[in-house]
Amino acid sequence: MPQRKIIHVDCDCFYAAVEMRDDPTLRNVPLAVGGAGGRGVVTTCNYKARAFGVRSAMPGGEARRLCPDLVTVPTDMARYRAASQQVMSILRELTDLVEPLSLDEAFLDVSDITDHRGSATLMARYLRERVKKEVGITISAGVAPNKFLAKIASDWQKPDGLFVVKPEDIDGFVRELKVEKLFGVGQVTAAKLHALGVQTCGDLQALGADVLIERFGKQGYRLYEMAHGRDERPVVVSRIAKSVSVERTFSKDLPDMAACETVLASLVADLNLRLSRKGREKPIHKLFIKIRYSDFSTHTLERVRGNIREPAFEDYLPLLTELVTNRERPVRLLGLGVRFRNDDAPVTQLRLFD
Repeated sequence: MPQRKIIHVDCDCFYAAVEMRDDPTLRNVPLAVGGAGGRGVVTTCNYKARAFGVRSAMPGGEARRLCPDLVTVPTDMARYRAASQQVMSILRELTDLVEPLSLDEAFLDVSDITDHRGSATLMARYLRERVKKEVGITISAGVAPNKFLAKIASDWQKPDGLFVVKPEDIDGFVRELKVEKLFGVGQVTAAKLHALGVQTCGDLQALGADVLIERFGKQGYRLYEMAHGRDERPVVVSRIAKSVSVERTFSKDLPDMAACETVLASLVADLNLRLSRKGREKPIHKLFIKIRYSDFSTHTLERVRGNIREPAFEDYLPLLTELVTNRERPVRLLGLGVRFRNDDAPVTQLRLFD
């Protein structure tokens, strides 16, 4: 079986990061999202607050005792979901094999991706740069041959970090790894392991599978496998790709329609490259185009276009012409894409009064 290339990405103090992005005055103060009032609980906090010992799930009163200058803001899930969708969209432009674990973290299997010279490290670096530039927050990434190691690696140099565990480094890396880092090892299990003289994965290896299974049952075997850096779980995709798109934000606004047409040709080429990797076998149902002007107003237009396997410049030009009513208006962003027809959707008959 070929060696997997797995990336785990994790947004740094996600809710707090969105708040600091949207209100720069919050960037230089200890900040907690949630935790206001007598019974509020901290949802997350920034790293300045963490330096005082503030943690997620901590009662707000306790957080303020640890950090008297703590600033609290209410949660705004709509904004966090919007930022999460932006992040996940960037991840899915690289590969369809994305397994979100929550709003702010996901696994990617990039084993078969040839972009960025096929280097998972370069891919992770690219994703971090794009998220920082386009979403305005930082993510940490871990690169490894499996999900277990990639998740540990993403936490290794937080915040805004990138850590790589190469196949040849696995043995040395896991041998020194504290057992508290292992998935499923909380305070109770850690205490039981310490009582057996186990502090690191190297100690777990020496203890042996039989002893671990005898003491911990099925969990004992999982501990033994993790202690050797082994994890065969695949990245599980629960979302079927419904569209593929590309877009480009310009450091200098495009001055007019003629400039847009020039960029349109290269965007179509980028789209077809992505389609060749991700969705060429899927039937295209619609073409769409997106434009954002210099005043940040955004407009989209889509049209049904059947029987197209490889969209061309000529297919998108009429949409661009229809969408752009002022040919001299500066353009900040231009994007285009396709939506697929879902032939696998179940056909059901609705009852009259449902």
